Amino acid sequence: MAGSGGPGRGGDGGAVSGDGRVLLARDGTFAALTPGGGVTGRRGTAPDGLFRRDTRHLSRWRLTVDGAEPAVLVPARDGDLPAASVLTPPGGRDEPAAYTVFREQAVASGVLVERLRLVGNRPERVRARLELVADADFADQFELRSDGRAYPRPAGAVREARERADGVEFTYRRGEDWLSRTTVRCDPPPAEVSGVPEEWAGQGERGADTAGGGPGGLGSGSDAEGADTGEACANTSGAARAERAAGHGAGTARRLVWALTLPPHGTAELVLRVEARPHGAPDVADAATPAQAAAELRAGIEAFTHPPVPTGRACGGPGPGTPHAGTPGADPPEHGRPAAPAPTATTRTPRRAETPPHHRHPGTAPPERPRPAQPSPSAPTPRGTAAEPPRPGPPALSPGERAALARACAQGLADLALLRVPATGPRAEALTVPGAGIPWFLTLFGRDSVLTSLFALPYRPALARDTLLALAATQGTRHDAFSAEQPGRIAHELRHGELSAFRQVPYGRYYGSVDVTPLFLVLLQAHADATGDTSLAARLEPQARAAVAWLLGDGGLAEHGWLVYSPDPGGLVNQNWKDSAGAICFADGSPAGGPVAVAEAQGYAYDALVRTARLARAVWGDAPYADRLDALAAGLRDRFHRDFWLPAADFPALALDGRGRRADALASDAGHLLWSGILDREHGVRTGRRLLADDFFSGWAVRTLAAGQRPYHPLSYHRGSCWPHDNAVIALGLARYGLEAEVGTLTRGLLATAEAHGWRLPEVLAGYARRDHPAPVPYPHACSPQAWAAATPLALLTAVSGGGGT
Repeated sequence: MAGSGGPGRGGDGGAVSGDGRVLLARDGTFAALTPGGGVTGRRGTAPDGLFRRDTRHLSRWRLTVDGAEPAVLVPARDGDLPAASVLTPPGGRDEPAAYTVFREQAVASGVLVERLRLVGNRPERVRARLELVADADFADQFELRSDGRAYPRPAGAVREARERADGVEFTYRRGEDWLSRTTVRCDPPPAEVSGVPEEWAGQGERGADTAGGGPGGLGSGSDAEGADTGEACANTSGAARAERAAGHGAGTARRLVWALTLPPHGTAELVLRVEARPHGAPDVADAATPAQAAAELRAGIEAFTHPPVPTGRACGGPGPGTPHAGTPGADPPEHGRPAAPAPTATTRTPRRAETPPHHRHPGTAPPERPRPAQPSPSAPTPRGTAAEPPRPGPPALSPGERAALARACAQGLADLALLRVPATGPRAEALTVPGAGIPWFLTLFGRDSVLTSLFALPYRPALARDTLLALAATQGTRHDAFSAEQPGRIAHELRHGELSAFRQVPYGRYYGSVDVTPLFLVLLQAHADATGDTSLAARLEPQARAAVAWLLGDGGLAEHGWLVYSPDPGGLVNQNWKDSAGAICFADGSPAGGPVAVAEAQGYAYDALVRTARLARAVWGDAPYADRLDALAAGLRDRFHRDFWLPAADFPALALDGRGRRADALASDAGHLLWSGILDREHGVRTGRRLLADDFFSGWAVRTLAAGQRPYHPLSYHRGSCWPHDNAVIALGLARYGLEAEVGTLTRGLLATAEAHGWRLPEVLAGYARRDHPAPVPYPHACSPQAWAAATPLALLTAVSGGGGT
């Protein structure tokens, strides 16, 4: 998912990313810190800082002790709650450091809390001078990316820093109505607060990820840790002083100073609290210390991850379930969802620093457990199911592989707990939905949130419920070319930052997606099927009918016979999940022109029509409407086989362009056709086996584009890389068509990938083959953690347990 035209996104509360940042997240707030706990003001592919609602609220956080950068004896580690590091002032073997700084950090909703505990190492009193340089550039996440775009601000946009008795407050104001604030509170208060010399304003990391520039170039960037700090400015008077940043180079950074005295072998303590209040956001949490914030976060994670998903007995034998109720004439059988056996000895109890422990947050209801699926009594049985020859059961995994799957599932659940963000439903009810990923996409993303919820549906159905309600609340009601809104269309993404609010980018509530609307319908029926509770499907009947109307109207099914999109010059050029420019192409690399009918979207539309017909018949009591949808689905399926199949390649085309030509690049999108069931059994089996050939399967995962074709590039975002969520859909599709050996091969490759990444699957990895390098080669711009990658092990569990489709 590139999403927002960006560079790509892209389990225990703390994680060290591939570039060394320590990530802390909760309730839509996240901090990206150095292993020593600082913020350098990085931009580009791996920005750091404190972020909330698409805005950076802390762009500099630089601690010095006795005038020098502290040595990091112990960096913060993956799994630390709170994030904990150990620092010392300069020292040597003959004169060791006079004291040690134990640093703890954690986040809560809108807050970064920090505790510095100084421990004296000598038998006499020790004097310690701590200085902290802080700044807030209020940069919108869109301007932190290394994509060369500039977003000018009006002349009246102003950043200010105002000193307080207990610290400093940074503000950013644009016009009369837009105000964002970052407040730094300190206990004990600093002895001095002063400005930072102007020549420091542009200092920071060099190269593409340089610091500097707040909104529209307003004000300074930040120093990289380890840069020369220079001398402090003269102390300010006791009166509060505000300083404007009205142009590049005029800084708002402040230096806070403490002079502490430690008794012999004694201690001193400093508690810091950074409160991020972006425009329009709810108030911040009241966590006072890192220990309190970490305890609350840990309890929330443990409530979400308990009970652990069962990975023992289910992984070796067939799982009972109900057949997929497709349209009359549908060929591929659908295996049922896995049973829910009790955890076995192969299901490891998560532990800190490996996988999260299990406690329940006070006042938190026990997590939902799915009820057995209840088939519609009037749903037709797929033709050919009874005549199928007996097939072997799901792929048997070894005890070691079952243990690996258990660890990957536990890590995935913990990451999903971290990535949950607040949202609002149609009746203004408070919801919690999976945000797409850190750092670029910690917000509601239609496609990502729906697929994540589908993967997790047999194990955490509450995610699906809240996602459906949040998307229903933002469903399109009018035509707006800027945001691509259309009546009945489901939103692609929601943003809250300044650039979106002032319509400098179209992503405040952006609808440029061809596939979210049918996927919304798929999830709605799947939720009713998985839980046996049809009340949500009944409640959202108007939204579901509006979504179907969009498929047939603005979506193009009635006019073109296909679900189509045209490139959005102000937004996304491609509007399927491979939304980067050039991703939908011919075998010679030339792009497909619009209106484009991409293959997997036709499968989603087919499945959406089939499933909505089931709801109409069994829940809404509208048999004529159900019959109409069944007929539309059958016609779409017949046309697909006729127009999309490439006889020479014996494989589906990636898309049809606006002239009806088949885009003949061989791509992983074909696996989504298995998942949706639009292919008959014969074509589906051939397609599934082809996806596990060497040019597609790298040994780690299936590539987005088969190697050997002209447009293939192993480091391309969508033309040769490997995406775990894409492979999860493929695995479910393979299981649906009874390709158990292929499911096993794919699952083992992904588990090896997860193990190589500390059990946290990345958003995307390079397409290099396993024979090229003994470990998966990372993709340089991947988000981690990322929601649909986190949910991928759950989909694999479903696939190897006998479940296919959803």
